[in-house]
Amino acid sequence: MQSCIASAQRIVVKVGSSLVTNDGRGLDHDALSRWAGEIAAVRRQGRQVVLVSSGAIAEGVARLGWAKRPSALHELQAAAAVGQMGLVEAYERCFKAHGLKTAQILLTHEDLADRTRYLNARSTLLTLLDLGVIPIINENDTVSTDEIKVGDNDTLGALVTNLIDADALIILTDQRGLYRADPRKQPDAEFIHEYQAGLPELEAMAGGAGSSVGTGGMYTKIIAAKRAARSGASTVIASGREAAVLTRLSEGEAIGTQLTAGTSRMAARKQWLADHLQVRGKLGLDAGAVAALQDKGTSLLAIGVATVSGEFLRGEMVCCVGPDGREVARGLVNYSAADARRIVRLPSSQIEAVLGFVDEAELIHRDNLVLL
Repeated sequence: MQSCIASAQRIVVKVGSSLVTNDGRGLDHDALSRWAGEIAAVRRQGRQVVLVSSGAIAEGVARLGWAKRPSALHELQAAAAVGQMGLVEAYERCFKAHGLKTAQILLTHEDLADRTRYLNARSTLLTLLDLGVIPIINENDTVSTDEIKVGDNDTLGALVTNLIDADALIILTDQRGLYRADPRKQPDAEFIHEYQAGLPELEAMAGGAGSSVGTGGMYTKIIAAKRAARSGASTVIASGREAAVLTRLSEGEAIGTQLTAGTSRMAARKQWLADHLQVRGKLGLDAGAVAALQDKGTSLLAIGVATVSGEFLRGEMVCCVGPDGREVARGLVNYSAADARRIVRLPSSQIEAVLGFVDEAELIHRDNLVLL
């Protein structure tokens, strides 16, 4: 079996608290330096990497001199605010040693549920990746109310995987991977090397609590893999204690448990688009635009659109019809109906002059468009 990471070009890596802290006594700077070195090595292979890192609250607890992690929400938020300073400072220093720039992104689940904030977060992350920057993502625990809970960053890693259309999610933990039973209670429990993500029996296998430092158990990692699979991304759950685990995975070595998606990333996205029922508007295309979509698989540019019908917002679903009125495609539009009406029949180079801004060069990107 070869690791799915070998063919992945865009990867989300999630590291748990136990891998970046000294058993709750603040950040383990040697460990952070190690992760920066491994990610730098993967980047040199031409891959894009997003890091989802725990550790802010543990670092805050240490900086504040508290004997143990608090349970009161306002104290957790305060610890996160203090610890986030140390976490991002340390990562910046470690990645700088490898000539890499970093960016801090703090998200809540609400950011990913709201359409406008979702699109803004996606655009920012994709731009950072195109610039060669390593985005370092954490839950915005300083303002969250119900997000500080078991498996939070496992879930966040999966949501980010969906957000940026990543090919794979790597969840690094202090455990080898998934067993059919709790190996602490059954030492001879069978280890699972590969399974299909999302199958019901996986959740039954994934009982057991997490480490004393983190908030996640194996169950939350199974659910995260299930979420990632919805956009066609496979997940690897592996021990962060393995030497050079990221570089070995990227070279194809099978480490940990691999939970494969049932379909390819693009096929999953196209299927989701095709099944999307809430069409908010209609774009009338000229014959040239129809031919370009059908024969060349291009994005839809404003210059090929003749008419705009309905009222829709950026990110909503619209259908595309040809000169004969037949629907040829549908997709997620990058501009509202009001803005689209102002830029139809114009080349992409004139969008900024007309609107005063440019969200995207395309009216609908080909990755967000499905032919019917």
